Amino acid sequence: MQVFVTGTAGFIGYHLARRLLEDGHVVTGFDGVTDYYDVSLKRSRLAALQQYPQFSAIEGRLEDAGLLSETLERAQAEIVVHLAAQAGVRYSIEQPQSYISANLVGTANLLEAVRAHKPRHLLMASTSSVYGGNTKLPFSERDAADAPISLYAATKKSNEVMAHSYAHLFDIPTTMLRFFTVYGPWGRPDMALFKFVSAILAGQPIEIFGEGKMRRDFTFVDDLIEAMIRIMPLRPELGQPLQGDSLSAVAPYRVVNLAGGHPELLMDFVAAIETALGHKAAYTIKPMQAGDPRETAADTALLRELVGDLPRTPIKAGVASFVAWYRQYYRV
Repeated sequence: MQVFVTGTAGFIGYHLARRLLEDGHVVTGFDGVTDYYDVSLKRSRLAALQQYPQFSAIEGRLEDAGLLSETLERAQAEIVVHLAAQAGVRYSIEQPQSYISANLVGTANLLEAVRAHKPRHLLMASTSSVYGGNTKLPFSERDAADAPISLYAATKKSNEVMAHSYAHLFDIPTTMLRFFTVYGPWGRPDMALFKFVSAILAGQPIEIFGEGKMRRDFTFVDDLIEAMIRIMPLRPELGQPLQGDSLSAVAPYRVVNLAGGHPELLMDFVAAIETALGHKAAYTIKPMQAGDPRETAADTALLRELVGDLPRTPIKAGVASFVAWYRQYYRV
């Protein structure tokens, strides 16, 4: 296949592109390589992908509508996967404009490019954060998601609504993928696992928010990528819903939770890190942070209906894999 992926210098985009390349597909990447976090880490991901002869990369911002459209046209992509975004819940409180620019304007540009160069299937990244203030657990794709508690979540919910309108108006088969706390090698430095490992190895205390009582539906990145690969050929089609489907009644559009479906206590996650490092963590307990839900848990029935049983990497094994990568990459 010819696949166009935005965000290939990012954590999930890198892993998806590498898997596609290993499977023999042709991948065109598009990434702005912004400085939200360590640019050298992003460059290292791109350098690893550039070892594959069927990979090509364009450096550009989603806000550059002309370059985005030209790149997609040249790619002649059968599948488009939109992963590029301004990420981070807490950063959206500090720098809201970057979310409006990248996530709203940038995604609108992507949808216009897709409208002009119709792929067989458009997959777009969303987030468990869209469930916001929902108290019913586990979160189901059929639940209302109209109470975001961060601007990041609000922009992602907006992306879902925008994509639905394009799917309806222009017959673009679209699957929205709601990710749940993805972790693993090459992860983002602004996420808890990276921060905790870095601090513990430096002999510094870590901050535990939510009084240590938060639960997260942690999803190992390889498991997530396997699910994405299996979903790629499954174009939503009007009038063909599955059992418990989120398929739109008026558009070839579906929302799918991508998660392990087994929430873990944050303190159990910390314990797995301590085991992998062979060090006990010193920590301070903090209250909940603005914009964070206390618990996330995914209903994965629709995912299993679509793609069957998926691998589920245990927390201990997933954390150990990240720690091994971290030690090697940073020569610790």
